[in-house]
Amino acid sequence: MKVAVVRNKVKKDGVINRFGQVCPEKYGERTVQMVVDALRNAGHMVEVLKADKTLLAELERFMPSDPATGRPTGMVYNMAYGIQGECRYTHVPAMLEMAGVPYTGSSPLGHALALDKVVTKILMLHAGVPTPGYQVMRGPEKTPNGLRFPLIVKPRHESTSFGLHLVRNPQELAGAVQAVVTKYQQDALVEQYIDGREVCVGLLGNDPVELLPLVEMDFGGRELRAMTYDDKYHKRPDEPGKICPAVVADPLAGKLRELALATFRACHCRDYARVDIRIDRAGDPFVLEINSMASLGPGGSFVLAARHAGYDHPALVCRILDVAHRRYFGAAAPRDIPVQQPSADRKEN
Repeated sequence: MKVAVVRNKVKKDGVINRFGQVCPEKYGERTVQMVVDALRNAGHMVEVLKADKTLLAELERFMPSDPATGRPTGMVYNMAYGIQGECRYTHVPAMLEMAGVPYTGSSPLGHALALDKVVTKILMLHAGVPTPGYQVMRGPEKTPNGLRFPLIVKPRHESTSFGLHLVRNPQELAGAVQAVVTKYQQDALVEQYIDGREVCVGLLGNDPVELLPLVEMDFGGRELRAMTYDDKYHKRPDEPGKICPAVVADPLAGKLRELALATFRACHCRDYARVDIRIDRAGDPFVLEINSMASLGPGGSFVLAARHAGYDHPALVCRILDVAHRRYFGAAAPRDIPVQQPSADRKEN
């Protein structure tokens, strides 16, 4: 089958104007090549295309519609975080929906809901999912109502822990809020800091959804017990380790999976995602957020969890394609070379 791997490069050109908040995220060349190699080795015809204004013309060239039926002749493997503007994860999926091209991952709706941390919290609370108390701020207000220091401050619409601050007093709070509003041109989400453990839950599939083994962040003895941008991009010497499978008692582990699935459903995500949860000193869980485009980088929590579930990286890449193809067409993506799947007796952790 023809598969177009769509991504953004470091040089974010291919737009009409430079206008709006620039997307700070990208997939590295190594990860993109690993995805391409996995798909090609599975028998697919693959091209890498840029996620910019040239995309639709390039897709029409590479995978034109079936002349007899007008139906699609391939799929997009979406690895595009966007170039600029609001709700950037939605840009490529929306283009593909308009053009009638099937793709992996969440729809524009799912990405938009997950990328707005405040809307995510509202949806979680409506679904009965506990989440830390919060307030939206744009200026040096007093301590948010009902919250106590320390607090977490982060941009409302960013991911990958961009702009995250841990603040311990009103002066630090005012500075962090101003930094977020100035740098990211958006509201600051001020959230109650939950002192305790942090566990990630990976989800793979749609109906049913496979819940991958739990991954715990090991912060050791460091003061800032929260994942930062520098941690996720391996720029800190005390980057937390990852424990997989996490050592969590069965009743609590079951609750974490239940909350992750409820968040996945409430935010209308699909195919794959990662939910981040904090567990306080009393053992009570609080869902922080959901990442609707969980990283496929080899060092990421989602890939680690998949590995412990029996999927090596190529198998995970192809599994995501199959999950999306089944959602559209009722069957796995056709290929010439069968991909080795996890053993049938694989156990959940």
